[in-house]
Amino acid sequence: MSESADSRTKTFNFNVGVLGHVDSGKTSLARALSSTASTAAFDKNPQSRERGITLDLGFSSFTVDLPDHLRAGGVEQPYDSLQFTLVDCPGHASLIRTIIGGAQIIDLMMLVVDVVKGVQTQTAECLLIGELTCQRMVVVLNKIDLLPPNKRQSAIEKMTKRLHKTLESTRFKECPVIAVAAKPGGPEAPDTEEPQGAPQLIQLLKTQTYLPRRDPGGNLLMAVDHCFSIRGQGTVMTGTILQGSLAVNDTVEIPALKVTKKIKSVQMFRRPVSGALQGDRVGVCVTQFDPKLLERGVVCTPGSLRTLFAAVISVRKIGYFKGSLATRAKFHITVGHETVMARVTFFGLPPAGASENDAPPAESRSLETPFTFDREYFHQEEYVAGRGDGTSGPDPEQWALLEFERPVTCPSLCLVIGSKLDTDIHANACRLAFQGRLLHGFEDKSYAESSLPRLRIYKTKQKEGQVERVTDDYSVIGRSLFKKETNLQLFVGLKVTLSTGETGVIEGGFGQSGKFKIRIQEGLRPETKQLLSSTSKKKGKSGSKAAPAGEEEPKAESQPVGIHLHFKRYVFDPHKKMVQS
Repeated sequence: MSESADSRTKTFNFNVGVLGHVDSGKTSLARALSSTASTAAFDKNPQSRERGITLDLGFSSFTVDLPDHLRAGGVEQPYDSLQFTLVDCPGHASLIRTIIGGAQIIDLMMLVVDVVKGVQTQTAECLLIGELTCQRMVVVLNKIDLLPPNKRQSAIEKMTKRLHKTLESTRFKECPVIAVAAKPGGPEAPDTEEPQGAPQLIQLLKTQTYLPRRDPGGNLLMAVDHCFSIRGQGTVMTGTILQGSLAVNDTVEIPALKVTKKIKSVQMFRRPVSGALQGDRVGVCVTQFDPKLLERGVVCTPGSLRTLFAAVISVRKIGYFKGSLATRAKFHITVGHETVMARVTFFGLPPAGASENDAPPAESRSLETPFTFDREYFHQEEYVAGRGDGTSGPDPEQWALLEFERPVTCPSLCLVIGSKLDTDIHANACRLAFQGRLLHGFEDKSYAESSLPRLRIYKTKQKEGQVERVTDDYSVIGRSLFKKETNLQLFVGLKVTLSTGETGVIEGGFGQSGKFKIRIQEGLRPETKQLLSSTSKKKGKSGSKAAPAGEEEPKAESQPVGIHLHFKRYVFDPHKKMVQS
């Protein structure tokens, strides 16, 4: 949305993400639309030859007359033309990066489906990305020239029906489906063949446009997709403004190069403009630097992006992902404009019945619980689906700690997607595993020592031992709870419970074989003493010495008295302290 140099004309920019399975014909479609639009819409327009078609890295754009429904909605003054910028997302890993990177500015998604093959793995993944990032969609059935003419119409109807069924459970149900042949005869065919259905598709796209909410406020974030230098002028970065705005003479930061640069000039639609805002596609000329250093990346308000070594995110499993989400596993994490490997640790709210100060009150457990360092969390070996007890229901709220293999630069609260991109692309399986929002970033390289101990994620531990003998009414000697080499000092002061009901405290070691002394504050019950004396008598009769820890005791008729030790340990506590509620 910007005024060109002569303020008589005002062009409205609308971004369409072109998604689809590899070889569904996305690029041919973008080319067909651009060329159809330029010949149809511009022959009457004196500026058409001057403007031409701007096909650059994965972006092509074409301009059409403004549809009537937008004319009525124009703000200060009506726009006089509508520019469609097609964001063609090539290949898969870059598809995820491009779309998530550009998520904030994609106004409409165009899902391209090969009419012969139907919905393929990547088509489903594109749908998921669409659901995470976009409100509206148009489905384009491409390659209809490959269908036999006598069966073409029925095949198109059948595929349309199937697609509507697939889309039923998504936010795109009822979305329009249109059939085209972007490149009749396939990629090798001569260009003399006219694309089929392109004018109708342009009409459909025009009906789907709306005035998106663009916000010029906040910090600038621009995704750069191409960079080149112009002798004597400086270096030009072309890209899309994801948030905020920019103007001539602003200073911007290029985080990847750790430099700031002054904006010398801005161009849009090949014309100089004084500034641009969210959603606009621009060329920005700044003071000279080597363009090879920044082919793709981001530009921002100085100091507004953070470089993170690790992060805490909210997490939701993507339903179509069939693998497990295990703690310590590595995933490809797409965050901001980058994709990087990270090791994941899942954690959640303490289980119901945990001590009161750990668990939030029952009535608040189902609501969004904000992440905070003041609360304790329960360590999970994997993501918990459903109610966690095998019954179905919404997934409980949970979070993940991501530890990146290399630092990433990203805005706060941005969308995060975890995938297994190393899975075979031809395997019929969804590779998008989970999604979430970045809640807290760790900017310190030594975050494991400086910051992680603040993250109070605990595991619960239980140990079982037995009473060896009574020393007096208030103390007993225990065994089989610890190994011989255990440092018993760590356990001094911890509470234990006897199987007969008394509670006691570990006072220290006894001898060298891992035995220990327990103080029973309330004293032993008479029946416990009787039970213990009969056990030791049996042992005495057999004439054996006390068996070393871990060895089988001679069978006594009465059950030996058990000792239960229950404690928790914080995963990131450098001192590995044991804590009891």
